[in-house]
Amino acid sequence: MSRTVGYRAGLAPEFLVTAGLLEAISPPVDRGGVILGCGSRNEPLSVSVLRPLPTRLVLVGGLYLARQVALRAMATGAWVLVATARPAAWEQLVRAAGPGPDGRPAPLVHLRALEPVELPQASADAPLLVVHDGGAAPQDLFPPRSPWQTTLYVLPYLHPQAEDIARTADVVLLQRLPVAQAQLAAGMWQLPEPMTRQLSALTDDATVALGPDLWLPLRLVTTPAEQEILGPLRRD
Repeated sequence: MSRTVGYRAGLAPEFLVTAGLLEAISPPVDRGGVILGCGSRNEPLSVSVLRPLPTRLVLVGGLYLARQVALRAMATGAWVLVATARPAAWEQLVRAAGPGPDGRPAPLVHLRALEPVELPQASADAPLLVVHDGGAAPQDLFPPRSPWQTTLYVLPYLHPQAEDIARTADVVLLQRLPVAQAQLAAGMWQLPEPMTRQLSALTDDATVALGPDLWLPLRLVTTPAEQEILGPLRRD
């Protein structure tokens, strides 16, 4: 069984994707959940990305994990809109979606500039993941405002100006932080010293899921097919 962390999973609708995309992910047991990795006993652990509530996720770490979360959300039923100043870094997702019936790229992923834009209406039949790749201190251009909309903020490092976004997140995924960054995290979330030290000692294939009454270290897992899309697992 998989364990869903952070909050109760919502139900995502059935969704058609290419066979290659399905092969690239580990299908979640809880619909709406995205499996990220394994716990200390090698049990699968998932995060509820799609739910019938406005949802805010924050990832402090590398692009690899951010793209992995988006890829797996696509396979569970989400439309993905990526707002970024580096669209080339996200082209793998467009290619992974494959062609539509007309031979053009399937409309599962949209890349947009970092500027306000009217979002599609999210619903149980069409949940929406907005990836905000706007640097360490992003403007809050796409706050989650409706059910079935999730906004994922990709922060390359922890910045004091991002504290409001980080502290109001439903779940924060923290990859390895330098000592000074770990101390900043300790101040934001009132972490005890052992947890603070653990943040600066995480390996490349590790992350910590942090939330209200939640501290869950996990080991990231990447499938061979996923590596063909994203490359080998790394923290970058």
